[in-house]
Amino acid sequence: MIALSLAEIAEIVGGQSHDIPDSALLVTGPVVIDSREVQPGSLFAAFAGERVDGHDFAGRAVAAGAAAVLATRPVGAPAIVVDDVTEALGALARAVVGRLGTKVVALTGSAGKTSTKDLIAQLLERKAPTVWTPGSLNNEIGLPLTALRATGETHHLVLEMGARGIGHIRYLTGLTPPHIGLVLNVGTAHIGEFGGREQIAEAKGEMVEALPPAEEGGVAVLNADDHLVRAMTSRTKARVVLFGEAADADVRAENVRLMENGRPAFSLRTPTGCSDVTMRLYGEHHVSNALAAAAVAHELGMSVDEIATALSEAGTLSRWRMEVTERPDGVTVVNDAYNANPESMRAALRALAAMGQGRRTWAVLGRMAELGDDSLAEHDAVGRLAVRLNVSKLVAVGGREASWLQLGAYNEGSWGEESVHVSDAQAAVDLLRSELRPGDVVLVKASRSVGLERVAQALLDHRTEGEVTGR
Repeated sequence: MIALSLAEIAEIVGGQSHDIPDSALLVTGPVVIDSREVQPGSLFAAFAGERVDGHDFAGRAVAAGAAAVLATRPVGAPAIVVDDVTEALGALARAVVGRLGTKVVALTGSAGKTSTKDLIAQLLERKAPTVWTPGSLNNEIGLPLTALRATGETHHLVLEMGARGIGHIRYLTGLTPPHIGLVLNVGTAHIGEFGGREQIAEAKGEMVEALPPAEEGGVAVLNADDHLVRAMTSRTKARVVLFGEAADADVRAENVRLMENGRPAFSLRTPTGCSDVTMRLYGEHHVSNALAAAAVAHELGMSVDEIATALSEAGTLSRWRMEVTERPDGVTVVNDAYNANPESMRAALRALAAMGQGRRTWAVLGRMAELGDDSLAEHDAVGRLAVRLNVSKLVAVGGREASWLQLGAYNEGSWGEESVHVSDAQAAVDLLRSELRPGDVVLVKASRSVGLERVAQALLDHRTEGEVTGR
């Protein structure tokens, strides 16, 4: 973070100083919410959670080098006391970003946000110092924490923004006003909370409404292949750049193909030329993510050859997202267990089918959360798709939704041993350990709350001898 005195911070957040011997003391380290991550000069933001109250760790944070604590009550240590720590963090982020000359890139979408953010970060980092959202910290707490990592040397700030309702994106863009706003897609993730895809589009479109007009440098990067995203053109005063496979897309993919190893290749065409890309990432769905990242990078001055090279060399920065590991016995484990929605589930299954040509394939799948009234139909459809793609065996893990996955497979014609329903992660591990053969490919995927990453970890970690450990 840029250096700010405790007096300046107190004024920005509207807080009261308590037990601060020197208000001129500078905060020079990162803002953190875990006392174990404190560095000299940090500001420790204390949150009261369901299990742990950060205020109880204030003394430990200061002893570790924190300049002060941002808290909602006096803590017996140097503190700036505010009514709401979340709002205070937002105000601080807004002030810091406002003082920097950093180019802010913000992105949202129903699927692929984190993978695309990671691609953009790897592209832009080649040109100039870049700060980006770690993992999926894309909410009202994670976004300010990311923004506050920017310094005077930061040229690009890449921020992933999530939404669970109308107004969420508007709030986040108010904290860190973007110069470039990217909308990837409008899918069915969280449809149970929103009520429908049109409502999701309404929420995601707040991104382009927050952009400055074209004459002030605002750029809206929109998916030409998603009609709900394309329609957002009418909601912005920014200049619009389209990406996709559509013929009128400004940045588009031609000759898209999936290699035998499941990795996509295509010709990248931009307004300034064309260059070939062969990605290290797995799954054809990454083509759209790559085009979105390419459109942003092109707007920020990268040549088509630079972009193509960077995309061909880019890897995965965030864990449990199509992480592919081959065991010594030749079994390939694809850990995509961080999250799941119908779109990403279908993409992962297609990637599994491509990777498993000539090999036995296993789809270890669990519940997709927050689908509301569409839950039964969507789980049924995923089970059916596994059969259509000739996945060798579907292992549905969990309760009601898992039974719907198996039901879909059964209704599509999987009447023998091609699908099985097991109760939990340990049962899945036991089954896989008894039946896996060298050369098999195993996909593990479900919503984060299911914790299926434990299945992948157990298959890869021989020290646990297959026992599932707690998260």
